Amino acid sequence: MSYRYSSSFEKPGLNTLVSPSPSGAYTQYTGSWKLNAASAAQGAGTWPSPPVPYLYSWGFNSYGGLGLGNTTNYSSPKQVGSLTTWLTISAGAYFAAGIKTDGTLWTWGRNNTGQLGLGNTTNYSSSVQVGALTNWSKIASGFNFCLAVKTNGTLWAWGQGGVGSLGLNNTTTMYSPNQVGSLTTWLNVAASQYQSFAIKTDGTLWSWGFNNHGQLGNNNTNNYSSPAQIGALTNWSTVTAGFTHTLATKTDGTLWAWGFNTFGGLGLSNTTDYSSPKQVGVLTNWLKVSAGYGYSTAIKSDGTLWSWGYNAYGQLGNNNTNYYSSPKQIGALATWSTISAGYAYAQSIKNDGTLWSWGRNQNGQLGQGNTTNLSSPQQIGSSTFWTFVNANNSARNSNMVFGINKH
Repeated sequence: MSYRYSSSFEKPGLNTLVSPSPSGAYTQYTGSWKLNAASAAQGAGTWPSPPVPYLYSWGFNSYGGLGLGNTTNYSSPKQVGSLTTWLTISAGAYFAAGIKTDGTLWTWGRNNTGQLGLGNTTNYSSSVQVGALTNWSKIASGFNFCLAVKTNGTLWAWGQGGVGSLGLNNTTTMYSPNQVGSLTTWLNVAASQYQSFAIKTDGTLWSWGFNNHGQLGNNNTNNYSSPAQIGALTNWSTVTAGFTHTLATKTDGTLWAWGFNTFGGLGLSNTTDYSSPKQVGVLTNWLKVSAGYGYSTAIKSDGTLWSWGYNAYGQLGNNNTNYYSSPKQIGALATWSTISAGYAYAQSIKNDGTLWSWGRNQNGQLGQGNTTNLSSPQQIGSSTFWTFVNANNSARNSNMVFGINKH
């Protein structure tokens, strides 16, 4: 059967009926679509098919990092090809890496240190598959290196390794994926600039790489070229790497921070650097976090949006350029679902599928069709089908953003 989606139909929510003519042609259950038997019996071609995810990119593009087959900057979202199989994207400095729903790994953009994992140093302005494997599951991009986890729990790294960012117990640059140790218990990864983080299936938190401000969380400022556990706790839930500071949440909903703090980006009501995790307040309702250069953003379980730290370009979203050393709520809405902090700008999706941006905009990274800075959230276009957004935070001028829009 062939069905084509029409945007004139109301966007369905979870566990609700879509009601084109005839009524109840489709039912959506937690994101998957099923054609009702009664409707299927009436033949093909008359009801809408479910929306499908398309990849979009915008911002800085001098090295082809937007994957659009050119090196032109764009100040509004541009569709990347016609594929609808992208699962997740991670933006590095002037390059990007993505995993498709079939488990294949793809990269594009700048490749001067082998960060594309293709065994060479050739730049590519459109996506190229890394090997032929179909078991990639998680990806994280630093300044000029990548980390990835496979479905079997193994950890892999490639690109520039000069300060131990790859975790391979050396400082050698690798031009294709190399396995980090032999463990099969890695669950998730995070990276920014030259530092790396990972959480294992047992809830332990690990770090390695550059550590000039104590951002590795090991109570010192030593660089590490192989994974070192941060403390002995086993209840870490998420971790996000800012440019030189780190945020993490635990399973109890508490928020923790460490590293560079000159602008108050740790949220601890001071400007002191810390080389080990410090709890941010006493609340237990922190859900999602994302860190940029000297500033932090977070969403609580109640859907409210918060920020603190460096704010020279309005990246805190509070309609000013004041710095704050403790969390401040952005507006009064409780409808935020996803947050991604770029170097000095941010992107966020609401529960209604709309996409919003604010902060620095010199390369059009806010997606507003211009290069004007914004100090409070402004919607990008009118679409209500955004499901994913990722902004680069590992370089000042590599302002690339990727989004997935189901339409």
